Amino acid sequence: MSRLPDAAGAVTTSLTINFLQKPAAVDLLAEGQVLKLGRRLAVMEVSLYSVGRPDPVAHVTGTYALPPS
Repeated sequence: MSRLPDAAGAVTTSLTINFLQKPAAVDLLAEGQVLKLGRRLAVMEVSLYSVGRPDPVAHVTGTYALPPS
């Protein structure tokens, strides 16, 4: 989203968080990716990990409505 010139006007249309396990008492690491970036919608996902642990503690998907150009 930060790469888009009008991202400040984007509106969340859907946000789902699946909590998979309790995180360890360490920092969290987020790995995200844009699944689809269209003219009107952007779909993204993020996996959250406890630092030093291989299994994710949460998985997030979000859809954002982008303002007209």
